[in-house]
Amino acid sequence: MNLVRIYKQCFGSLLAISVASQLSLADDWPTFRGADRTAVSKETNLLDSWPEGGPELVWTAKGAGRGYASPAVADGRIYTLGDGPSTADDQDEYMTCYSASDGTQLWKVKTGPAWNEGSKLSWQGSRSTPTVDGKNVYVITPHGELICSKTDNGEIAWRRDLKSQFQGTKKDGWGYSESPLIDGNRLVCTPGGPDATVVALDKSTGELIWKCSRPKDVGAGHSSIVISYVGGQKVYVQNTGGGPMGVAAESGKLLWSYDMKAPTAFIPSPVIKGDYVFSVAGYNLGGALLQQVPGPGGSVSIKEIYGLKPELGNKHGGVILIGDQIYAGKEDKNAIYCADMMTGNVRWEERGSGSNSTSVISADGKLYLRYQNGVMAMAKVDPDGFKEISSFTAPGSGDSDKPSWAHPVISNGKLLLREGDSILCYDISKN
Repeated sequence: MNLVRIYKQCFGSLLAISVASQLSLADDWPTFRGADRTAVSKETNLLDSWPEGGPELVWTAKGAGRGYASPAVADGRIYTLGDGPSTADDQDEYMTCYSASDGTQLWKVKTGPAWNEGSKLSWQGSRSTPTVDGKNVYVITPHGELICSKTDNGEIAWRRDLKSQFQGTKKDGWGYSESPLIDGNRLVCTPGGPDATVVALDKSTGELIWKCSRPKDVGAGHSSIVISYVGGQKVYVQNTGGGPMGVAAESGKLLWSYDMKAPTAFIPSPVIKGDYVFSVAGYNLGGALLQQVPGPGGSVSIKEIYGLKPELGNKHGGVILIGDQIYAGKEDKNAIYCADMMTGNVRWEERGSGSNSTSVISADGKLYLRYQNGVMAMAKVDPDGFKEISSFTAPGSGDSDKPSWAHPVISNGKLLLREGDSILCYDISKN
């Protein structure tokens, strides 16, 4: 009996460890491009292929509205931003919240007027992915309103107008789309003003902590700030409309800037590896690799590893780094490329099964590719060649006036796709 009891206790302990291990591999996705802003999930045990028609569609949520914001996932809830949601009585902009278990809309809060600028319908709509931090969720509207809401009911705690308070301006005419960075007690974002290119605010009150000016900057881009460390110092790296810059996290001091010929719009976020910064944009600008070099007194200088290479251009689908390789969609085409980060040399470039602009994220040794025409594909992460494994077309996609530009999300074994007014939840876990 003692042996049986010992066996049961050991088996139970092993089972508990196994379950805990599997659960620990599930991740929230609380801001644009995930918790660490790399668009590379740490989740494993995901399906190696999908059946024809795609993986199981667990639920479809309505009321997201018109726009291109990705879902943000935290603590069993999903948040996004959109204009004229089907669950509202008007065409204004709303931030919405859903249950991650079944897609039920839990609340919505009006954030301001819709974004109807631009001659093309596809240029209209909200685009900033919310950032979730405990009891608060933050978002920036295209009009430049920074809003802090309560996660439990959507009540607005405070708001700041980046244009009026910081003389904020955009390089292009497509509105703000940055996702705020939460770092400790700081909220960091990019008004793009002449005296306040980047600002840090108290995340609880919205009060100014510091502001950083980049002389002669052309205005904010669409990028979201990422964190790097140089010589033991935390440095915020951002792409404005005119190229990358580095800011001392503690003081807001401008440490370095690297001016590029401003493209029509500077959209992708920087990619960090150690003290290296890969900065890339589309419109035939391309990508460049910089090294941040620590100096005396906390100073940081920039060493150019290679200058702009047009063959590395990425318009707005984002760039990911896996190992030493960069994977991205080329410009706004359906061509996917893999390049060595340290040299910029392209290893391969291949066409996928979808068309036009491609968003790329990764998990469990796979690339997840979201094409503008609604095709969702999965391919193997392989620096030696491109091999697409499975693909399907998301319901409700294919409207040229409402392209599938929202980046996909992987969270807790689920694949989330924003398709206009809908959020689609697919089960991609092996369990």
